[in-house]
Amino acid sequence: MDRHHDQEAIYEDRFGLRVVVKGELPQTTWTDNGAARRGNVVFAQQIECESSDGVTIWGQGGMVNLGLVGFYAVGAYASALLSMAGFPIGLTLFMGALVAGGVGVVVSYVTRPLRGDYLAIVSLGFAEVIRLIATNEKWLTGGSDGLPGIRSPLKAELGAMHPFFYLLMVWLIVAASAFALTRLLNSPYGRALRAVRDDEQVAAVAGKPVLSLKLKTFFLGAALSGLAGGIYAHLTSYIAPDGFVPLLTIYIFLAATAGGYTRVVGAIVGSLAVVALLESTRFLAAAVPGLTAVQVASLREFVIAVALIVIMQLKPEGLFRSTNQSSLSPRGKPNAEKLTTAAPIPPATNGI
Repeated sequence: MDRHHDQEAIYEDRFGLRVVVKGELPQTTWTDNGAARRGNVVFAQQIECESSDGVTIWGQGGMVNLGLVGFYAVGAYASALLSMAGFPIGLTLFMGALVAGGVGVVVSYVTRPLRGDYLAIVSLGFAEVIRLIATNEKWLTGGSDGLPGIRSPLKAELGAMHPFFYLLMVWLIVAASAFALTRLLNSPYGRALRAVRDDEQVAAVAGKPVLSLKLKTFFLGAALSGLAGGIYAHLTSYIAPDGFVPLLTIYIFLAATAGGYTRVVGAIVGSLAVVALLESTRFLAAAVPGLTAVQVASLREFVIAVALIVIMQLKPEGLFRSTNQSSLSPRGKPNAEKLTTAAPIPPATNGI
């Protein structure tokens, strides 16, 4: 793609989503160069790892949230707007995560009576509301034309070395997030969260602050998604509403499901696997003769859908099953050793 052009262009972003761009574009990292494509794959894996971490903490609390792309968009736009206003990029990433987390708290409080499928439907509607706001509020988000010219850290200073710097920076953020989230889930907070997931009423009777736990969990998950959105915005230097469609949520949930939606390591491994699958289907679909570009894109989405169905059928708990799921033996039967070593029932006594 040329550095500047005045006509409408259609391209695929790092997650395979078709994005329509109108007007003059600044220089970005979008290119057809093979090395850049491989770099884009790595960046996509890292961004999806960060987003999948948010799904993991929601999974620990038993909350089904399909509005993840909404928080992702909030973080991206908040970080981009603050950066364009002159704030340091490190601060804009933090503020983008904070704004997305605050929106998550509001959504969680409003939907507090909802459970399961009802929460999933409402959260999906929230994500679509965010996309429509970004499309129509041109004074703030640029509308369908998007926001070009988003600054990237040290891009001018590092030149050709900038992608390697960004690669290292994002991996450090993913590693720090995964470490902190693992420590948090192994703490009393994590155990209380799993108690709420297993039985909310019993947890409330036991004195656990159920609503407070849910609000904090939604804040953390939404903040991680917002942080991933900010990273994406500063990487591409351009964002538009067409880049935040529900299909992105499906990709991230596929990654979390493949690896194990209650394990942090599962989110990371699942993200790597899903992005590898997305990129491999790009070449496989292109190798099929007689298909148009639209048919190739549809075939890729079909392959992803089949992969999700297969994973749910064969490994519904993912590659890394939670160690806190049940007390059954590996064969799915009660532990015989515990049953045989249980204390004997005292014999009944005669008389009163």
